[in-house]
Amino acid sequence: MATNPHHPPLGARRRRFVLERPLEQPDGFGGVLRRYVAGPVLWGAIAPAGLADRPEGGRTDTLPAYRVTLRARVALDPTMRLAAGPRRFAIRAVSEPDAKGRDLICHVEELARESAS
Repeated sequence: MATNPHHPPLGARRRRFVLERPLEQPDGFGGVLRRYVAGPVLWGAIAPAGLADRPEGGRTDTLPAYRVTLRARVALDPTMRLAAGPRRFAIRAVSEPDAKGRDLICHVEELARESAS
């Protein structure tokens, strides 16, 4: 059986991810404080997808980019992120590889390690 890179076999989906949803609270100065709360556990496959350049603070950071394939059970959007152990991945885009609605492809960037949020 041929393996489709957009539909990895179930055995390849052995990476445990925790979906983190943003929780925003007013900071009292007109802005918000954002922290992330853990949501459901998802199982998926991760594959490298190159590098992404992000301008920030007058410099350009190069971040590793990945493609994460998950079972289409939950609604995902770019405000959320995925956690795999100590690693955090910002969701940049979500797509469906086919019209069957079985899988979701998340295009993510690995975030630099940060202090506890």
